[in-house]
Amino acid sequence: MSGTIEVICGPMFSGKTEELIRRLRRAVIARRKVQVFKPRADSRYDPESVVSHSQQKMLSTVVEKASDILEKLAPDVEVVGIDEVQFLGREVVPIVKNLADRGLRVVVAGLDQDYRGLPFEPMPDLLAEAEYITKELAICVVCGEPANRSQRLIDTAEHPVDERVRVGAHEAYEPRCRKDFSPEPQPATRPAQQELLPFLRNGE
Repeated sequence: MSGTIEVICGPMFSGKTEELIRRLRRAVIARRKVQVFKPRADSRYDPESVVSHSQQKMLSTVVEKASDILEKLAPDVEVVGIDEVQFLGREVVPIVKNLADRGLRVVVAGLDQDYRGLPFEPMPDLLAEAEYITKELAICVVCGEPANRSQRLIDTAEHPVDERVRVGAHEAYEPRCRKDFSPEPQPATRPAQQELLPFLRNGE
């Protein structure tokens, strides 16, 4: 059987993890052996599960670094899911390729741009390797147009403004369109942003 790589990418609040969970649950229904991985850095909602902003959840195997995926991979797995793949760095690319070369279906989800709007490694390399690519969009909280960028919000008391990797949710980021995005941290558009989370994904 030929393996494949599927990449789900987009900004914060676009439904990437939700789509990852949906595909993996369908694989479970199809009686495929599924294993899900998440980086330990992402502990926003649950330290042991992959969790979407809409609180959909799937038990996962937590890894510190990309090489842990191969060490913790169950021998009979057919489908591998990796959430927040950008936190695992470029080291994850040959591992994903290795799994696909073994005949596994590999589904990864992550940010394709950082808070400055620049490509977020390792996503460009994964996009080049993938057989299937899905670009999710959120809703810009400024104008309501489709949003493809993650606006970092001002919080200099706790985080350096130039820190590239900063784990956070509604308190740290909001979705913005090309026109309303700035590479510099900005004040939050709406104070009660958490109330908008169920509606921020494009089309919902």
